[in-house]
This record gives sequence, structure tokens and C-alpha cells, in this order.
Amino acid sequence: MKRPLALSLAVLLLLSGCSSTEESTTIFAMDTVMTLTAYGSHAREGLSAAEAEINRLEKTLSVTREDSEVWAIDHSAGAPVTVGTDTAALLNAAAALGDRTGGALDVTLYPVVKAWGFTTGDYRIPDAEELADLLTRVDDHAVHMDGDTVTLPAGMELDFGALAKGYAGEQCASLLKEAGVTSAILNLGGNVQTVGAKPDGSPWRVAVQDPEGESEDYVGWLELTDEAAVTSGGYQRYFEENGVRYWHIIDPDTGAPARSGLLSATIVGKSGTACDGLSTGLFVLGPEKALDCWRQSDDFEAVLIGEDHTVQITAGLADRFTLREDSGYTLRIVEE
Repeated sequence: MKRPLALSLAVLLLLSGCSSTEESTTIFAMDTVMTLTAYGSHAREGLSAAEAEINRLEKTLSVTREDSEVWAIDHSAGAPVTVGTDTAALLNAAAALGDRTGGALDVTLYPVVKAWGFTTGDYRIPDAEELADLLTRVDDHAVHMDGDTVTLPAGMELDFGALAKGYAGEQCASLLKEAGVTSAILNLGGNVQTVGAKPDGSPWRVAVQDPEGESEDYVGWLELTDEAAVTSGGYQRYFEENGVRYWHIIDPDTGAPARSGLLSATIVGKSGTACDGLSTGLFVLGPEKALDCWRQSDDFEAVLIGEDHTVQITAGLADRFTLREDSGYTLRIVEE
């Protein structure tokens, strides 16, 4: 069994042409390397606040830290647990995004993800009987919230891995703005959150990685201003056995890695939390249902890279995405 290829950058940053007033810091948090870059006289102050916020959120939302609120919920044996505003906000967001994606995003999948070994590195292929049993403990509608009190049925576990980095980016962007920063870009392990535009007023250029290439290869690039871009793909975390690749994005219907016809899904929008959750949910749904979700929404755009080497971009990105000429992919603009 091969070790997984763990690529932290699903979206690569193209930062040429930025101001010399740059301040940057690199940290390891939420199980990934994060690079936070800001510009202007308030950059250092803003970055300090952002770094502290990421560390605070990790302590609150970690599924493995015994002092976190998520740990308390998962080990409550069905008893009510009082939580803070961040956990409550993410539970509400998870419920809404789960409904929007028809259950393709489900934060109670953690027991299944553990069974495949993606939380420990001890990779294995659970048999059908084991998965069927574990799936009886997967249902985000069973999570009950009453104000700041959460009740999770005994035997179930939740994990915000599909939302936490997007939420952290969104919160950090707000803190940077409060500190007076008007230009910043935050790379939270492939989750990109921008504040304003580049110092010269032009959009940030963010390259979308080629899911079948090396880590530095990209199929094209997006132009972003004051918004987030988040990618989910089967190439990010996986293991191989007998020539078959098994990745960490699990389909809640089957308990197995999602086989939807997509290689990656990149979501662009104002809310980093929504982009994070939708990138996972839409990857699970596959191209047709993902585009149906987009047509029913007004808060995001998408870049969907298919196994057929077609890059489908939604209409709102028509003048903000450029396909690399030698990418080997075919571009299709999807209209409503």
C-alpha cells in the first residue's frame, strides 16, 4: 500500500507585481501549512491578529484535541454540550450546506473517514458490511441545536474538516479589515481568501492546479477581488492498493470515495465557509448535479474539472478565468 500524496496546495498563488510593503508569515495549523500575506502600514498588526485567530479556532474546532468543543460533542454519549459562537455558526452552516447539496456534504461522516484510515494514516479498505453499519451513524439531521446547546446521538461523531479552513479564512479577513488592511491574500492549505485587490488595484491571480499534473502544474488561473477560492479534489489526499486510488472525499450515500466524474471542484464566492463546504459537496455530486446546484444559487461560481479533461466554468467566471493554452484541457462556459 502506497503512502498518500498529500498536496496542501490545491490552488497555487501567482503573486508577481506586488508592493514592497509586504508582510508575510507561515504557520502550521489545522493539519496544513498556511501562508498569510498582507500589505500596508497595518499589515503586521493584522497578521498577528489573524494568526492568533487561526490558533484559537483550531483549539476550538479540532476533532482530535481533547480540550476542543468538537471533542466534547463527539464524546458526550448523547448528553447536551454547551458550545461557543464559532461551533454554533459552523453547525448552522453545515446544516444549510448539507441541505443545499442534497446531503452530499455531511459533517457526521467522521466514523466512516476514520474507518478508511484517513485520520490516522493506517489506510485500509472497509468491507461492505462494515460500511453499511457505519452509515447508520451518519445523518447530520440528527444533530440537535437549541441556542448554544448541541446534542449529538450516542455513537455519532462530527468533524468540521470540510468547513473549518474556509471559516478561518473568512474570520481572518474580517480581522485584517478591522486592523486597517485593505490588501491581503491568505493561503490556508489550498483554501485561498483574499482581502481587497492587490496593492496596485489589480485582481489577485490564483492558479487552479492540474489534478493530473505535478504540484506546480496548473490548468489556468482565476482573477479574484475580496473573495475566496477553495478546491476539493481526489488528488489531494489518497492511497493506492492494487492499482486503485482511494481518496479522502467520501460519498455519504456509499461510505466510499466519491466517484462522480470530477477530478476537482473549485468554488469562488464571498463566503469562505460556503466555498469550503460546497467544494466538497459539489465534488461528491458530480458535474451535472453540481451545475444544478449553481443554477439554484446566487452566491458562488465554479470551476469543475472532469475526468474527460473538460474544464467547465460557470458564467460569472467567463471574464475571470483563463485556460492555460498548453493545459491539454477543453474549456466550456456554462450558462444558466
